[in-house]
Amino acid sequence: MRWPDAALALPMLLAGLALCLYRARALDAFAFGEDAAASLGVEVRRVRIELLALTALLTASVVSIVGAVGFVGLVIPHAARFFVGPAHGRLILSSALAGAVFMVVADVLSRLVLPGQVLPVGVVTALVGAPVFALLLWRTRGRR
Repeated sequence: MRWPDAALALPMLLAGLALCLYRARALDAFAFGEDAAASLGVEVRRVRIELLALTALLTASVVSIVGAVGFVGLVIPHAARFFVGPAHGRLILSSALAGAVFMVVADVLSRLVLPGQVLPVGVVTALVGAPVFALLLWRTRGRR
């Protein structure tokens, strides 16, 4: 990826982040289920469609520029939730920041692991993400 590519994606990402922050209270209400969210005044169907469309648009725009990088969107929000709690106002911002930091660290590691060669960054994210994701699945297995 080059910096002009990042500049192309930045307005879309900032708008998406702003919309997610705007809907943070609705996301908090969804944590208790759709019926509870509706009783709190959330227009469940409209908000669900809006956020799913936003997620698809943001994912498509980033993947078209950067390429697929696995496990970041699955693991980083759970790790951020561990540190900042379940409130989506803080969680969205901390997930975005933690994901960016994680990708920079993964990129640096991908350049340092094999001298003279660059390992694909997706390999580094998978080496970290797969065990963490398996641990998350194992921990939630006993709760159901």
